[in-house]
Amino acid sequence: MTNRAIAHARLRNSRLTGAGAALATAQDVVRWFGAVQSQDVPGAMWAVAQRMAPGTTLEDVGRAYDAGEIVRTHAMRPTWHFLAPDELRWIQALTGPRVRAANAAINRRALQLTDDEFAIADQVLRAELAGGRIRTRDELRGPWTDAGVGIRQPLALAYLAMDAELRAVICSGPRRGRQATTYALVDERIPPTPPRDREDALRDLTIRYFASHGPALAPDMSWWSGLTVTDIRRGIGLAGDALEGRTVDGKAYWAAAGAFDPPDVPEPFVRLLSNYDEYLGSYRDYDPIFDPALPKARNVADVLGAHIVVRDGFVVGGWRRTLGRHRIGVNVTLLIPLTVAETAALEEQAEAFGRFFGLPADLAVTSA
Repeated sequence: MTNRAIAHARLRNSRLTGAGAALATAQDVVRWFGAVQSQDVPGAMWAVAQRMAPGTTLEDVGRAYDAGEIVRTHAMRPTWHFLAPDELRWIQALTGPRVRAANAAINRRALQLTDDEFAIADQVLRAELAGGRIRTRDELRGPWTDAGVGIRQPLALAYLAMDAELRAVICSGPRRGRQATTYALVDERIPPTPPRDREDALRDLTIRYFASHGPALAPDMSWWSGLTVTDIRRGIGLAGDALEGRTVDGKAYWAAAGAFDPPDVPEPFVRLLSNYDEYLGSYRDYDPIFDPALPKARNVADVLGAHIVVRDGFVVGGWRRTLGRHRIGVNVTLLIPLTVAETAALEEQAEAFGRFFGLPADLAVTSA
């Protein structure tokens, strides 16, 4: 199995290509992956829209977000993710303890918030958000400070909120104007769901990851989830016949049963993916999806700091967006030349990105 075969299989399993790839709703997309990385909210919504019907807009995905059909919270690593609401509690119960342990070490070293302060912050949160109210992080600073919580560094606000997220106390509320990050009480925004046995949860999340991201390695899922490689190998064992393994160049890859054989990828195939798209940002080992013609020393430094240009499944450049009031700029830096047909496909992608925002797009292409 070649890197091209791995890349093509990942394109299909990531729902970027293949018959029936498009999913009906934003929640279907998030559920397919288990979690969708979302610290860049517009970029994450673009990633979700690319797995839905052509013409899906920012407001289409935004309405699902505002309605609580997808929720944004800290669950893994730690970083923001979109989750399906009925899966938030069991995924956080599985992945949250390791994130909280890592955060506790940072707190001891730098923030010095006490257990009493965390307890007070929790009480204030529940009072401030009761009855369906939403608050931004900055709006919580005053009530927390007034109650005696020492916000000695700006980062303390983030860690107080994150701790409450990881314990499934709060999650995202609806957007407020351009402010995407508001908080609501989980128990008011999401109907109750029963707790799950840890091994059942581990099995299901492992199957979900390798079905949507495979072929992938156990260390890849460990990076994505924050769980240990030992946990992942246990999950693979629990998955049984749902997963299939193959060894390629001495590496043990896993995917859903029958999902290794790549589909025919239409040509030309060019995509503008966000820098945290699940197609790239969910792996520790990037090698299978970087074009082998790229200078090895430049891969990560030149590409991963920007959004990503993918050709035929391989990363070949980066791009940045410039959002104006009336137009949106799409500024592409290519590390490998494109053919005339591929350039036309890139232009179509830029136009689609503009339609996603409801603005005309101005594409500028340079070569590194």
